[in-house]
Amino acid sequence: MSADRLIEAVARLKNPAVMGLDPRPQLIPPEIMGRHLAEKGESLEAAADAFLEYNLRLLELASGIIPAVKPQLACYEALGPAGMHALRATLLRAREMGFYVIADAKRGDIGTTSKDYSSAYLGRVTIGETRHEPFPADAMTVNPYLGSDNLNEFLSDCKLYDKMVFVLCKTSNKSSVELQELLAGDRNLYLVVAEHCKRAGDALRGKSGYSSVGLVVGATYPLQLRRLREKFPSVYFLVPGYGAQGGGADDIAAAFDRYGRGALVNSSRGIIGAWQKHPDANWKDAARTAMEDMRNELRKAVPSGFV
Repeated sequence: MSADRLIEAVARLKNPAVMGLDPRPQLIPPEIMGRHLAEKGESLEAAADAFLEYNLRLLELASGIIPAVKPQLACYEALGPAGMHALRATLLRAREMGFYVIADAKRGDIGTTSKDYSSAYLGRVTIGETRHEPFPADAMTVNPYLGSDNLNEFLSDCKLYDKMVFVLCKTSNKSSVELQELLAGDRNLYLVVAEHCKRAGDALRGKSGYSSVGLVVGATYPLQLRRLREKFPSVYFLVPGYGAQGGGADDIAAAFDRYGRGALVNSSRGIIGAWQKHPDANWKDAARTAMEDMRNELRKAVPSGFV
């Protein structure tokens, strides 16, 4: 099962970190962005090529330190076709290098449209007699609010191709309380979502006991994070909000089980924008230091290790 592969990748590096590849023009080191602008002008193509170069160099730096990467699709879609080319090239290279790849898509729809979203990132697209993987990923984030006929399309591809989904549950943004903590009967809505996903994932449990249907649970809500772990011990968490959004290593400790399994902690700007905090340093040194510091902080926060 895909969740088992993720657990093995984390255990191999003793690090439950995922690097968010969320490039924006202002986050690209000037030596990279400036060169592409000089060659191609102030164009979408120049920005996309700079994104791709930066991503590939970050992947080289992260190899052996971080087990997983998570490109945010919006950053690439904003640059049109050139951006989507950069996304696909990033996904292919990350897979070649052995990273566990999560497409941060937050997709959700009904019927054949939901199936198309899933085919793009988890499954296959058949043209004539040839099957293609448009944007190959090991997992993707999905929106649950269209119900089971939405989620079932993704689960079908998870089962068929050994993939995984992380369903939006208790997200890290402040305004998430406006909807996710509404009472639905005697429970908060985010708990209803979690229960639905747990049931849906029971048939996709691996040897680790974890399901290939995970939840997105923000580090900025440590009490809810603890509550969800206690209620759903077999559900893997993708934990955004660490670092730049204010969540610290101590906040996420409750996301893990007693063996240090069950959660993947994301940092995006904290790594790819680390050079901005150290303008006199080499950007590669700044990024590498941020990766290592995050790994060391997570290891301290979860004394049981990651096995």
